[in-house]
Amino acid sequence: MFGVVFPNRHLNLHPNRHFHWVLDMNHFVVLTSIVILHESGTNKSVMAKPVPFLNLVQQVLPENQNESYIHGMLAFPLLELGRMEEAAAASRKGYGINKEDALAHHCLCHVLQHKCQFKEAVEFMEELAEYWLSCTSFLDTHNWWHVALCYLEGGSPMSKVEEIYDNHIWKELEKEDAIPPEVYLNALGLFLRLDVRDVLDCFKDRLELLAARLTDQANWYLDWQLDILIVWALAKVGETSMAHELLEGLKFRLMNKKKQQVMQKGIQLGEAVCEYAKGNYKQALCLLGSDFNAIDYKIDVFNEVWCQLLLKTGQSSTAKEVIRKRIKVREGSPFTWRLLEKSYAMEGDAEARNAGQRAKMLESSYF
Repeated sequence: MFGVVFPNRHLNLHPNRHFHWVLDMNHFVVLTSIVILHESGTNKSVMAKPVPFLNLVQQVLPENQNESYIHGMLAFPLLELGRMEEAAAASRKGYGINKEDALAHHCLCHVLQHKCQFKEAVEFMEELAEYWLSCTSFLDTHNWWHVALCYLEGGSPMSKVEEIYDNHIWKELEKEDAIPPEVYLNALGLFLRLDVRDVLDCFKDRLELLAARLTDQANWYLDWQLDILIVWALAKVGETSMAHELLEGLKFRLMNKKKQQVMQKGIQLGEAVCEYAKGNYKQALCLLGSDFNAIDYKIDVFNEVWCQLLLKTGQSSTAKEVIRKRIKVREGSPFTWRLLEKSYAMEGDAEARNAGQRAKMLESSYF
């Protein structure tokens, strides 16, 4: 995910004007150089598109070879393009230059998590977590978000996820220099994944506490992904009128036709997660469509939402094909095997047993 959340303003780097990539000042200097190149050479949405962004990073790379953070910045678009080994190499190079580089830690964790090496990922990250204390709210809590997600995906007891959320994500808000919307973004991203996995109940009180803060409209319209997650959270806790108010506000802000074309999918996704949160699964699926792909949004959890919607609306055959494709990419994900088990079971297919056994084996193999 690329971007910076700036309270009460948007950084004019691409038409969406929505960012949450927060770095220290040295990182920001290099980002500024990239922005200057962008403004002087193209009017297209660079940060939202990994290939143009990769090209821009490569332009400033020669002058910054000895700076750790440039290699972390290089790893980001490589991750988005699925070039995992190259991303890992770039991250390791940055880490080799400066062991304390939190961005290099983040990118390496991404690679390990994608490979379903959950235990290796958390051991690597937890050993280096002391270096994140001086980072901005987003990068600190986002790195911990990855750790929590690795525990979640790897079948660790839910108490471990609770511990990380309480002590390293929500606790960030106690810092004098904390930027709350950046904390909320990571908190909501975790809660939605818990919801998709039907394990949100033990976080119900935490979600309600967070949602109460999200009724403050000062947190709205800062970042499109944050807005969509706020819509979901408000609808989930029964604040449906406020969720609809936020959606209508987003539509009002897209009066410009060019912006409407760029962000229409985002609005539609917001409407879909609102219906999903309310339990209107058929309506939510109708809004997402039959060919939905979360690659358009750079957040894979929306693909998980889509898979669940297919299953909850009885479209097991379509769900099965989608889930099989996901397993080919990440064969070690227990949750994906559970989804496959459910799709087989809905059709009375004996393969449900094998899928369930595979999921059970993976759930007990990481932690």
